[in-house]
Formats: sequence, C-alpha cells, structure tokens
Amino acid sequence: MAAKSRKFHGNIHKRGAVDISMSTDKKKGFAVGPVMLGFFIFVVIGSSLLQIIRTASSGGPEMA
Repeated sequence: MAAKSRKFHGNIHKRGAVDISMSTDKKKGFAVGPVMLGFFIFVVIGSSLLQIIRTASSGGPEMA
C-alpha cells in the first residue's frame, strides 16, 4: 500500500507536464481524403446547379 501511495504522490507533481512531442499532431495533411472532398464538392455544386435549372424552368420565383 505504501508503494502505491509513494507512486501516487510522485505523479502529483507531474500533472500538466506533457512532453512537447506528445502534444503536437505529427500528421500534416487533410482531415478528409481527396475522394471524400471531391464527393462533397460534387454534391454541393450538383445540387445548386439542379436548383438553378429547376428555378429557371419553372419561370423563376413567384411574387405574391
């Protein structure tokens, strides 16, 4: 029991002292892959184009 207590009290003084190499993200790249990014752009641009075509073919927005 005394060994656990000594270990606990020794770790108290180490709290918050994180090694710099542990805290920085080593991965330098995109958060998403290029395929997912391309798919997202395709969906956003495609849906906006479809909305523009749909609005143009219906005669534009109607005013009341």
